[in-house]
Amino acid sequence: MSFVFRLCPCLNKRFKANAASDSSNPQAANDVVDTFDLFFDLHSLQLATNFFSELNQLGHGGFGPVYKGLMPNGQEVAVKKLAVESRQGNREFTNEVKLLLRIQHKNLVTLYGCCAEGPEKMLVYEYLPNKSLDHFLFDKRKSPSLDWATRFKIVTGVARGLLYLHEEAPIRIIHRDIKASNVLLDEKLNAKISDFGLARLFPADDTHMQTFKISGTHGYMAPEYAMRGYLSVKTDVFSYGILVLEIVSGRKNHDRLLGEEADLLNHAWKLYQAGKIMDLIDPSLGKYNGDEAAMCIQLGLLCCQASISDRPDMNAVHLMLSSDSFTLPRPSKPGIQGRVGRWTTTSSSAFTHTNATSATKASVGSSIIDDFSRNSISTSSFDEGR
Repeated sequence: MSFVFRLCPCLNKRFKANAASDSSNPQAANDVVDTFDLFFDLHSLQLATNFFSELNQLGHGGFGPVYKGLMPNGQEVAVKKLAVESRQGNREFTNEVKLLLRIQHKNLVTLYGCCAEGPEKMLVYEYLPNKSLDHFLFDKRKSPSLDWATRFKIVTGVARGLLYLHEEAPIRIIHRDIKASNVLLDEKLNAKISDFGLARLFPADDTHMQTFKISGTHGYMAPEYAMRGYLSVKTDVFSYGILVLEIVSGRKNHDRLLGEEADLLNHAWKLYQAGKIMDLIDPSLGKYNGDEAAMCIQLGLLCCQASISDRPDMNAVHLMLSSDSFTLPRPSKPGIQGRVGRWTTTSSSAFTHTNATSATKASVGSSIIDDFSRNSISTSSFDEGR
């Protein structure tokens, strides 16, 4: 019960804000009361999910399983159920509720409410029918459905969501776990950032902090954070850069098909140095906008630079994506990368993670390719596909 009492002020504030926003429309106000009844009782969620049937299960993460539910009013929801034995999940649950009740954006998943009865703790979200980006991107049967226009829309959508978290939300938030499986897709394949269990708040005007508790997914983590516990908005920027390279290439950031290093970032850097960055583009795309694809690859490399100060912030990233005349600077060498696996550590030198290998160093050398702007390449030479 103490958990519920701690959340009550936040829940009431969120409820009043949503009710006030639609006070001029009586029907809308009724809908708000219905939708934002933020405490769900366990029995109603059991009925909605057919008692958490395997047939209703959408996936399973570090927090626990996620189920599709159908509420009595016909509303579809996604119910994230905390694994009872998960100690870390309990902290993530509390963290995610407190954060998502304070923020709202079209590129962030919407939290409808929560359930906390006895040992059972659940989060109730909007249901997104297309699940997560990785279900499409890394499945050769489904990836062709992500045409270039859709991929670019996802790249832009994630950037907008991160810009909101870093600069526009009531308090600065570092997500710490930006990756393809944490980008959900709605019915129109618009991107929504999810899973705020590892997110950190930055009070006042703080821009960085030092921490000895490292949490995230190896392979997406900025080297200064993974190695030294240095956390800043540029930590998310690095992860975003990896994600962009994955979206353009259709490859996971650690892919055995890339050879001994099996490292997408280093592979992209070598292609960039050799003036062959278009070779990184997913061959299943068919037609695509060459200017945008080249710009996205260079942007991904800029976000993954080893030097923290050289990486753009999300405001600059959004400007690069939305401007037709913005010329991107040359990226410098990228940070160290390694194999994927969600992990945590309690010291900057003692890592405990899953499926992780020692990192490989990026190639060093000056770029021999021209800078790209969105108008610097003739699109006709790439629109015919490969």
